Amino acid sequence: MFQRILVANRGEIALRVLRACKDLGIETVAVYSEADKDSLHLRFADETICIGPAASADSYLNIPAIIAAAEIADVEAIHPGYGFLSENAQFAEVCHSCNIKFIGPSASAITECGDKVAAKELAARAKVPCVPGSDGPVEDEQTALEVARAIGFPVLIKAAAGGGGRGMRIAHDDQSLVTGFHSARAEAEAAFKNSTVYIEKFVEKPRHVEIQIIADAHGNVVHLGERDCSLQRRHQKLLEESPCPVLDPETRKKMGEAAVRLAKVADYQSAGTVEFLLDKDKNFYFIEINSRIQVEHPVTEEVTDTDLIREMILVAAGQPLSFRQEDIEMRGHAIEFRINAEDPDQNFQPSPGKITSFVSPAGPGVRWDSHVYEGYTVPPHYDSMVGKLIIRRKTRQQAIEAARRAISELQMEGIATTAPLFLKILDHSDFCAGDIDTGFIDRYFTPR
Repeated sequence: MFQRILVANRGEIALRVLRACKDLGIETVAVYSEADKDSLHLRFADETICIGPAASADSYLNIPAIIAAAEIADVEAIHPGYGFLSENAQFAEVCHSCNIKFIGPSASAITECGDKVAAKELAARAKVPCVPGSDGPVEDEQTALEVARAIGFPVLIKAAAGGGGRGMRIAHDDQSLVTGFHSARAEAEAAFKNSTVYIEKFVEKPRHVEIQIIADAHGNVVHLGERDCSLQRRHQKLLEESPCPVLDPETRKKMGEAAVRLAKVADYQSAGTVEFLLDKDKNFYFIEINSRIQVEHPVTEEVTDTDLIREMILVAAGQPLSFRQEDIEMRGHAIEFRINAEDPDQNFQPSPGKITSFVSPAGPGVRWDSHVYEGYTVPPHYDSMVGKLIIRRKTRQQAIEAARRAISELQMEGIATTAPLFLKILDHSDFCAGDIDTGFIDRYFTPR
């Protein structure tokens, strides 16, 4: 087992990893930017090292600075958390070359999974159903038109290296296809330095359902059921739950087996997520692989009684998984609410600033994962999430009822948050009935 691990991240996920390390008796090193000098996770690390100024490019994305900190602190492994360098193949390769274990998949697996065209090719090899679309990259507008006409409008133009909705356009006819093709390529080039795009059929009113997998170096791959992540704003998830309210046991089994096959074909090791679209007829289609731990991993932990961060560390250390597929049983229902420093009444305008008063929710079945405290100043430089509220109960209805109470208990003065929005969502009849899709938030809760 590792003796010392460096956590190359910030905020709640840094604190989450530190706690898992402490449970395993592993010493920890936390890095931080100048803007995060008062961050809560620094109080719980055995050693802290400043790696640069506030800008992510100069700190949390600064590979030389992080490697230098790791070598100074004499760590054996680095956990990247999510975001920042967690899916950066170059960082994983640099760690390997410096004899530091990257707690995540290999650089080659990150590369293959991170390119959406390559990932679709993996899915085809694993006999995992994909959304109908182009066989590979689409290089010019004439080819784009031919593909779109062949599969039928509407279609989705997607950046091969994309994420977070960037480099993505919906086209309903020839004219919008040509316009969307060029704008998607331009946005993809600006965001990812890669203008490659492909085209696939646009599935109308789908649910976004993902399967959590974890694999070790001994050939064991296990899936831990699904998460429904359909409540999104501009392709950014706001609320996740497990299990999916409409998924039947047979479809769940098929999706889980498909995710495991894909992980095996990719020679994947560590935690990862295979994402699918689920249509109204419960047909599922592969869309992408996320080669890291997800923000929403706690709902899976709650319903399967597992510690995914702990398992990631054990797998990276060469140990086999501590459970088998037959050991995984989903019990109860869990919902996660992403509490962001944003004002939903002002078109989700960011709301950084000092938290002047703070009371966290508590009680049976309530989990609060956060790095903030009274007097903490939310910096404007990073993602706006200030906490994750996770509720677990025996049934979905009980979880909704407990969530209303827990969100009402949350007090965070000095900044605006998305908490009031969730109270409205919890009272919406369609949500309560489980009748949701990826357009739910835009239809009912996005200011026009």
